[in-house]
Amino acid sequence: MPPARVVSLVPSLTELVWWLGEGNRLVGRTRFCDAPPEAAGIAAIGGTKDPDVARILALQPDLVLANRAENRREDVEAIQRAGIDVLLTDPVTVAGAAAMIAEIARHLGAEERGAGLVREIEAAAGEAPTLRPRPRVFVAVWKQPFLGLGSEAYAHDLLEVAGAENVLAAQPRYPELTMDDLRALAPDLVLLPDEPYRFRETDRRAFSGIAPARLVDGRMLWWYGPRIPAAIRTLRALFAEAQADSASRDGSRE
Repeated sequence: MPPARVVSLVPSLTELVWWLGEGNRLVGRTRFCDAPPEAAGIAAIGGTKDPDVARILALQPDLVLANRAENRREDVEAIQRAGIDVLLTDPVTVAGAAAMIAEIARHLGAEERGAGLVREIEAAAGEAPTLRPRPRVFVAVWKQPFLGLGSEAYAHDLLEVAGAENVLAAQPRYPELTMDDLRALAPDLVLLPDEPYRFRETDRRAFSGIAPARLVDGRMLWWYGPRIPAAIRTLRALFAEAQADSASRDGSRE
């Protein structure tokens, strides 16, 4: 029997549960779970890193949705010790995110809707041939310290699926670097998301001294769930545009 009472400790999974048509099962969410807007009516139980475990237990959930990267191990283990089922997610690829969606849909009794989203993801991933050559892209993650997107992370694979090459693919998940390091990597495009750090127009101008820089929706990069098909298509179009602009600049210099 599907769980009647669900607590989500992950904003993107709160959105996914709602998209699957099972929002009525949610009895708790983090204060960062603000999508869809209707989620505001669900009890907030703290943040992703500082949930109120006692309050979660008081809600008597049948299932808690958590994520290895976003949530603390000690909080997850405290919930498990209380005898509550925790579905601990950790997708680091687009395919892994699709499998996670199917698993959550099975838990909630929404297999058909989940399978439909998986098909949409697979269709988006296979819609167009990979760009040649692949544009070399840098994604900024934080400002001080200056962190970029390395490998072993969902967003890294998303870039690859959308047709780009991550200039930090040989580095761990979120490596620290300097602007001189970035300059030496010679990216074709810099992406500046608005979360987890909110990069702004002043940052875009600073990075434009190294490569064309774009301010982008961070949730497109980091949130897995119903946003994935649009994220793949949006990024692919952005990369194709950057590639065309680069070719045009190269041609004008000849």
